Amino acid sequence: MRVEDFPEDIRPFIIPGHKGKLIYRCLDCNRKFGIETLLYTCPECGQILLIYDEDFEHLKQIPGKTWRRIFDYRRMLNKPALKGIYRYHEFIGPVLPLETILYLGEGHTPVIEANSFLQDKVGVRFFFKNDGQNPSASFKDRGMASAFSYINFLIQGKHVENVLAVCASTGDTSAAAALYASFLQPLVKSAVLLPHKKVTPQQLSQPLGSGAAVFEIPGVFDDCMKVVESLSERYNVALLNSKNAWRILGQESYSYEIAQEFEYDMDQKTVILPVGNAGNISAVISGFLKFYDAGIIDKLPRIIGVQSKHADPVYRYYLEPDAKKRKFVPVRVKSSVAQAAMIGNPVSMPRVIHLVDLYNKISEKENLFFVEVSEQSIMDWELIANRNGHIACTQGGESLAGLVEASKRGLIGKDDVAILDSTAHAIKFSGFADTYFNGSFPAEFNIIPDLELINTPVLIKPGDLQKFPAPGKPLEGDDFNIFVKRVSDNIAEYLDLRQETACKKKG
Repeated sequence: MRVEDFPEDIRPFIIPGHKGKLIYRCLDCNRKFGIETLLYTCPECGQILLIYDEDFEHLKQIPGKTWRRIFDYRRMLNKPALKGIYRYHEFIGPVLPLETILYLGEGHTPVIEANSFLQDKVGVRFFFKNDGQNPSASFKDRGMASAFSYINFLIQGKHVENVLAVCASTGDTSAAAALYASFLQPLVKSAVLLPHKKVTPQQLSQPLGSGAAVFEIPGVFDDCMKVVESLSERYNVALLNSKNAWRILGQESYSYEIAQEFEYDMDQKTVILPVGNAGNISAVISGFLKFYDAGIIDKLPRIIGVQSKHADPVYRYYLEPDAKKRKFVPVRVKSSVAQAAMIGNPVSMPRVIHLVDLYNKISEKENLFFVEVSEQSIMDWELIANRNGHIACTQGGESLAGLVEASKRGLIGKDDVAILDSTAHAIKFSGFADTYFNGSFPAEFNIIPDLELINTPVLIKPGDLQKFPAPGKPLEGDDFNIFVKRVSDNIAEYLDLRQETACKKKG
């Protein structure tokens, strides 16, 4: 749809005009820094940063109702820069000219309501937001679209050249970083660090396919993170983990899309998501706070973060009810099927602490909670979800297990609606389903397959037949007819089918 075809009162706002005044702000010493240089931590005290728009008050001059109409009409635009997460340009990256924005199809992933059987089983009305339907098959593309658009902005402005983008990853970050970097090559190259044998084959193939330099090192994600932090401190590289505040900006789009999907009515809504490096939950909190401050939503939804018992530092931190007595202690992670959340020392923990306090204060009540779930429940609920029409990954299973646990704890009312984050596509973690079906989980996972959830292929090869088709050696004539009949009869017997007599029409 062309701009001139929009209503006259909305037409001036369809193409973003707000330029914003973005700055980095330290969460500890509160110092401000310009965005002309890519910063990850405060140059003064070393704390991590958030990005703020010092001209945000200007956005509040537009009524919330008008903002809703702007975003709803932008859906009809055929302009690539505004098709994805930058539909909300004014709230994500207003300093970025539209010609610097990268769009590879990210954002606006479907929100699918669970079927009646699954909702009855869980006891709550809920939806999955399938972020596995992003280009690299995970939610990380939201942050990468923002981070690489900013890098592209710096390149076009001659602020940087010959960029090497690096990240540590449990799989999804590396896939997204390598994909977006490859789009900007040869101006940008990428290198990723993965924990050896801790990434699924599907995830490993992605950065390799995108041409990244892939390094595997002993240990877990936290060890990889320390290495890339060392690289970013001593060499001229662009760090693409969630320590990068531009990543957080892009991932705020998840909140904006949920608000728009539910027509900006967040009353009795609960958003549930897994917590790994804590960047995503920080972004979700920040996004809802911005929309609330601008009057686009008039209520903040409840937010519930979920962690596995095998990687639960954030959950443990909030077990202490007295905020003054809380002390963050990293944990040693154990093997987890929710690999993307298998992080014992999340780099965004300071953001979480700051934003949770702010979220609860503005909500005027405790409105953000953390629950813990078992590895068994993660796998079982993922399989149950996927048997009922979803494409949930193991982190999506973690979200659903979290919903069940939150319901048991009374954190969700019978009239509430939950929106669950399935952070990646089920195919990325299909190996865990195979392991479940084969009953071959190592003991450290603490997973015993439920016989009712096991599903394996059945070989139909009648033992009394002597001839079978093979590649390049098809059966013909009577041999083929006998093969087809015997195999179809065996399948019918297995499925307990009943043969019906064909009725011929008279006349």
